[in-house]
Amino acid sequence: MGSDAFGPSIGPSVAEILSSHESGSGSPTKTAARVADAIAARGDDGTWLSTVGREELLAAAAEIERRPGARTLPLYGVPFGVKDSIDVAGIPTTLSCPDFGYVATETAPAVARLLEAGALYVGKTNLDQFATGLNGTRTPHTIPRSVYGNEMISGGSSSGSALAVASGQVPFAVATDTAGSGRVPAALNGVVGFKPSRGLISTVGLVPACKSLDCITVMAGCIDDVDRVFDVMAGRDDDDPWSRDRGPRYSGAPITLGLPAVADLEFFGDGEMARAHLAFRQRLAGRVKTVEVSLAPFLAAGELLYQGPWVAERLVVFGDFLARQPESIHPVVRDILRSGTGYTAVDAFTALQRLQELRAEVGRLWRDIDALIVPTIGTTFTVDEVLAQPIATNTKLGHYTHFGNLLDLLGVAVPVGHTRDGRPHSATVLSAAQRDDLALHVAAQILDEPRPTAGIGTHLPTAAQERI
Repeated sequence: MGSDAFGPSIGPSVAEILSSHESGSGSPTKTAARVADAIAARGDDGTWLSTVGREELLAAAAEIERRPGARTLPLYGVPFGVKDSIDVAGIPTTLSCPDFGYVATETAPAVARLLEAGALYVGKTNLDQFATGLNGTRTPHTIPRSVYGNEMISGGSSSGSALAVASGQVPFAVATDTAGSGRVPAALNGVVGFKPSRGLISTVGLVPACKSLDCITVMAGCIDDVDRVFDVMAGRDDDDPWSRDRGPRYSGAPITLGLPAVADLEFFGDGEMARAHLAFRQRLAGRVKTVEVSLAPFLAAGELLYQGPWVAERLVVFGDFLARQPESIHPVVRDILRSGTGYTAVDAFTALQRLQELRAEVGRLWRDIDALIVPTIGTTFTVDEVLAQPIATNTKLGHYTHFGNLLDLLGVAVPVGHTRDGRPHSATVLSAAQRDDLALHVAAQILDEPRPTAGIGTHLPTAAQERI
């Protein structure tokens, strides 16, 4: 790969858009026009499933401009997209399955917070049907491709959310991540994918994939954009039984990073990806304290997701539809849903007990490290490769992500370079729940982004000391 790859063309950041709007050099209506033009210019490339019409978008931007104190709003006129598994009032929610779709009567609280903060809703983004997949090909609509070209998959299930950001149409997009659905497409399109601790962003108004694991996430071009959006979206919701408070701000104390033993890393025969990641690790280890960590308990937990009873949890929402209209479901998704019928209550309790053992083992690791650095993906695939082996390729894509929510971790996928043949290389910062601010700080340092901390202490190397 690499001959026609070109990578992301990320547009103005949230901060840049706000500066333009606040100074008067730009305005929400001008930004809305730019976004509408950009979407029209790209045509149907699999990014969007529905968008607000140009005139309606301009009218919505003008309404934001007329709000009292509009220029003080934290997301004044900033455009964004929403994955089409999350409700926006008056807009169809389809989960990339038209026969399942319905028109939402209420807006999900996470999205409502963005709208109240002055953000401009642009449209619904494409996804693997029922949020079941990590590759972006499981859709009856146009199959999206990565911005790196050469028929590389976009990743999924939040395929359109990543593309909307990577193609410069919006500075951020709302996505989800149950098993890697936010991190994998971020990696394949060279953007940041932030999966916060579960419960920090309300999942009310999200059609569940696996309700006990689901997490609403943010795609953006930089950590500062993630911070701004996360500050708006996060908040307790008494209607969400998984809701919980954010953890403390990072104090500036010294950080110790865990690195998996090299023997534990898997790149599925992709020598260029292995070379890129090991070079990144070497730079990282030379600039911050690192500790070798076994990846075994993480991977063991990941195997429980699709080789255990959690696949049956998808039937809580989609079981009746599967029984009534199986022909309306994508064949690969249909087979995955049907596989959930084979598990028993004994299987579920056995898996839950094993998972608790693994959680305890992983929990002890956080005594010695603040965060763990892993590849986001071990290799890449073309659309044809995924269509030829839909299950095997998808499993490989989730190798470093499947265990995240099962182990109650947070993750920040960050672009860290390219392979020698021109493909994107991404690493993920993982940490224990409610260490979100610390993990975002580590991610910002990796990307050489300045970021304020709650205290003064030892930091990872700055830009003058070379990007990590």
